[in-house]
Amino acid sequence: MRIASKGEWTLATVPEIEKELSDISVGKSVVWDLSGVEEFDSAGVLLFMEYYDKLKQTNAVELVGYSESQKEMYDLLRKHMIEKVPERKTSFFEELGKSTLVVLGDIKDLITFLGHLFFTLFNVLFHPRNIRIKEMVYHIHHSGFNALMIIGLTSFLVGMVIAYQGAVQLAKFGADIFIVDTVGISMVRELGPLMTAIVIAGRSGSAYTAEIGAMKITEEIAAMRTMGFDPYTFLVVPRIFALIIALPLLIFFSDIMGIFGGMVASQMELNISMAQFVDRLYEVLEVKHYILGMIKGPVFAFVIAAIGCFRGFQVSDNTESLGLQTTASVVNSIFLVIAFDALFSVIYTELNL
Repeated sequence: MRIASKGEWTLATVPEIEKELSDISVGKSVVWDLSGVEEFDSAGVLLFMEYYDKLKQTNAVELVGYSESQKEMYDLLRKHMIEKVPERKTSFFEELGKSTLVVLGDIKDLITFLGHLFFTLFNVLFHPRNIRIKEMVYHIHHSGFNALMIIGLTSFLVGMVIAYQGAVQLAKFGADIFIVDTVGISMVRELGPLMTAIVIAGRSGSAYTAEIGAMKITEEIAAMRTMGFDPYTFLVVPRIFALIIALPLLIFFSDIMGIFGGMVASQMELNISMAQFVDRLYEVLEVKHYILGMIKGPVFAFVIAAIGCFRGFQVSDNTESLGLQTTASVVNSIFLVIAFDALFSVIYTELNL
């Protein structure tokens, strides 16, 4: 088979020539005539080299009609052409090292963030006029009041689940009335604060990350720094104060709804009237249980708000990073909330509280 090339082989004509070459079906022997080529540039030569190498793999190729200048350009590009380097496979320990460096980098950034944050908090506490009341009230409404529905429904269902599961076991021993102890103490001390914090971490913590991350992408934070405004004072501190105020109130509401859910389930499953439930609740639910549960509120709030804002500042200049950091914010917040809850449990147990 004979292939006759002609005309200009330049950057402008390469797409058309490549289309023609890709449609050619060749036999076992090929004669490629280049005598009709009027002009060659580097793009044309590279295209020729690509198809010449392909043909040589399965055919006997003979080149005819090429000029001395074409041969010199071909030799020059062939000499300096960089072959594709095969991708190197990484070992398990190399991947482990890279992951460790990423984690250590996050820890370093978190320590830096907390340093800036605590400095700003102390500065604001000594200069209360710098507290942005309007923004704080907005975030209290957004993170607190708007979350009442989901917190109430979640806690109500959790209280019902505890009552139903406990009723099955207690009924075997004729200790039905102790379902009040189970629901009341577990909701007030543990499940109320924990469930509320987890819901807020997924709802408000992710919102903080998304809001600050969007401002980072649109360079609003850079503009604030350029104008001399501290982003920590304007963006982080109002959110932290708002959540520290809102979360204990949400925990109180969660406790009430959880106990009410247990009360409804007890009446349906064990025929314990609401009056009996309340009387027993007065006997077993001491004020200390409520206080021990509420102490967790400000700690959980600080953790959720700080992680949410920190991940927002970690967003880089693309939307993919925004999604990744928002996900990381929720995961980190929930993990730390559970870890701090376990720490509180150990402390309370050691102190016999």
